[in-house]
Amino acid sequence: MTYHTLNTPFDEKTMRSLHVGDMVTINGHIFGMRDKTMIQIFDKGDEPPVDLNGFPVLHTAPSLKRVGNKWEKICIGTTTSTRMDRFSPPLIEKYGVRAFIGKGGLYEGSLEAMQRYGACYFAIVGGAAALETTQVEEVEHVYWPELHPEAIYKLRVKDFGPLVVAMDSHGESLYSEVKANAQKRLPEIYQKLGIKDI
Repeated sequence: MTYHTLNTPFDEKTMRSLHVGDMVTINGHIFGMRDKTMIQIFDKGDEPPVDLNGFPVLHTAPSLKRVGNKWEKICIGTTTSTRMDRFSPPLIEKYGVRAFIGKGGLYEGSLEAMQRYGACYFAIVGGAAALETTQVEEVEHVYWPELHPEAIYKLRVKDFGPLVVAMDSHGESLYSEVKANAQKRLPEIYQKLGIKDI
């Protein structure tokens, strides 16, 4: 296991230097978004109002409070990524997104796009929203605020993580490894439970 401190924006070389099982922390800017934003871009055909090239996307719908011209953070947690899976390959291919941060991973098509273009998926610890919130120094801008809490959020972060490289640009996936190991053990588990003919 190797530890990396990464500064955004990321380039392809940096992403290809990472491998499943590595740990990373991030400094710089990340963009938070979720279902509605991606539907706005890909189903409704609206171009993103900000350049995403080289940046990681955090799967989130944060709790924020508007105070004058500023957005005050209340809680910035992470949501399950699989709902956004169909949007992930085009975010990589068309808009140059270099990483996704979330829970639960993405599917094979997203892994193939990561391999082709040089991107990764970083898994965050579930239930760590309080910690994540302290690592966001500022909500610098909210794009498409009418979609809040599923707008696009430009977040400035410091020591964001630690995150696990769970899917990499070499076609490896921790989720696939866990599934394969579980499948291998099923016959033994069934036998211990006295279950036959599954």
